Amino acid sequence: MPPLHNLSVRGPHDPVPSTPSRVAGSIRRTSSIDTTRPDGIAGQMIMEGRARDIVTTADGDGVTVGDARLRATVVGGSREVETLRTEPEIAVLQDLVGAVVGPGFRARVDKVVPDQREQQSLLYLLLDDLPGAGLVSGYAVLRADAVPKARPDEYLEVRSDLCAGWARDGSMMVMLREHGQNPTPLGPPAPRLTRPDDPIAWHPIADLAPMGMRRLRRLDVIPPPEPGGPHRVDVFFRDSYFDDNAAEMVVHEYSVTATVDGETRTVLTIGATPNVLPWQECPGAIASADRLVGHALGDLRPWVRETFVGTSTCTHLNDVLRGLTDVGTLIDELDVVGGARPRG
Repeated sequence: MPPLHNLSVRGPHDPVPSTPSRVAGSIRRTSSIDTTRPDGIAGQMIMEGRARDIVTTADGDGVTVGDARLRATVVGGSREVETLRTEPEIAVLQDLVGAVVGPGFRARVDKVVPDQREQQSLLYLLLDDLPGAGLVSGYAVLRADAVPKARPDEYLEVRSDLCAGWARDGSMMVMLREHGQNPTPLGPPAPRLTRPDDPIAWHPIADLAPMGMRRLRRLDVIPPPEPGGPHRVDVFFRDSYFDDNAAEMVVHEYSVTATVDGETRTVLTIGATPNVLPWQECPGAIASADRLVGHALGDLRPWVRETFVGTSTCTHLNDVLRGLTDVGTLIDELDVVGGARPRG
């Protein structure tokens, strides 16, 4: 059965065309998780992550202040971790071998490396993002029409009202009931985000082979022009797919801007923009970002995961908002680089 499409009910298709310039005195955290299936759509998944922090000096130079990588081989069907290598290497992370990259994985990471969680380290970001990247990698299976067929009533019972896109009366669920198969959203071509005039705007990123999936993040923290003012925060998030011709297309994309009190480490203002989403109901979730106003950065990851549920939320926007926890760590790093306090 060929994939089911319906462009009349698609969500926004307006990906950002470029990456903003680095701002003097700011810090930029970027990360990517690439998921490939070299043995075919039903074969082993290779998940490769990379993350970097870079501070932009007053004269525009970039100073790398942190770097992390991981490579996990994952069973294609069960999503169990077969092997895991990381930089920096942490021996206890081998306790994650055998874990399922899905529900419960983040709790296991927190138990195995609580120090990385407390530091909001680059390696922790990659480990914490593996379940989301693994979930989204299922889009490649959907595009290949290799998703096991399920009865519509099974989806209605288990998935209904999970988020805005899975609303019981939303476009996707209606098509599922009418046609008995998962509809396949089609996104727009992905503009290149690397900058020829600034080769360090992102950490090194290569094109992927067909059927590859990529999760990409950028988090810029810009200090106030005057002491005591709020820090500006600019966030970018994209999930993309590489088709049979290795052309990249966007599946999900959000931009978020916020201001943060550097002393209290709380969110002062926030706004989310849905650049690319699969269904017309999905943008209805952006108002959920307002709930972060007045909330402390430190516990955003568990708080959002536990409380942002239902059709007023979006699974992928939740992933974006959880990442704002890292703003506090990046403010600390700016203080260290600027000499406001000692490292350590």
